[in-house]
Amino acid sequence: MKNWWYYHKWYVICGIILLGIICNVVGNALGLWHKAPDFQIAYVGKTQLPQDTVSALEESFAAAGEDFNGDGEVIVRVNQYISGNQSQDAEIAYYEYASELTLVGDISDCESYFFLMDDPDDFQRNYQLLASSDGSCPDEMDHSIEDKVILWADCPALSGMELGSYSTVISGEEVTGDNQELLAPLYFGRRCFYTKDRVTSPEKCNKLWNDLWIQ
Repeated sequence: MKNWWYYHKWYVICGIILLGIICNVVGNALGLWHKAPDFQIAYVGKTQLPQDTVSALEESFAAAGEDFNGDGEVIVRVNQYISGNQSQDAEIAYYEYASELTLVGDISDCESYFFLMDDPDDFQRNYQLLASSDGSCPDEMDHSIEDKVILWADCPALSGMELGSYSTVISGEEVTGDNQELLAPLYFGRRCFYTKDRVTSPEKCNKLWNDLWIQ
């Protein structure tokens, strides 16, 4: 054994390191090494939100929310889905197509309860997912957004959040701005459920929605 180890120890060490890397990659992909979010928000728009804005949203909603899953920490995740540009650039078009597929996966897997949109009419026509004011699913012929969404700027609970500013790079130039001004024209809504599948802690998500709506 001593002789075998002398000639093979580096193979064993490299094998252990490689196995560790594989476990880490697989674990990250499956979310095994990270705490699960208490609730998720899906942003659906034509342009991507700056990372500063996303981080500010996650922190502010975490402060407004609760520890739904009881893991000792309030975690909110914002998922970005870019679509609707119909770009002629093949690379951008492929990215948007992949983003739309991921959005469909989000919907079918009941990941995001809240939705932040720049065009709720288009979203409702395509997915008919936005819940009515009482949380029920609209009639299959109802593609309106009336009483289903809140304009960010018109909701004191949302427009009153301290979100600070953002800084990002667009076309090689640094661009800065106010997060509230960026979010003001967007619409906030929640999803309904046509099947028995639900997001994690749907009752607590519903309570948070009602708190925002009432304010």
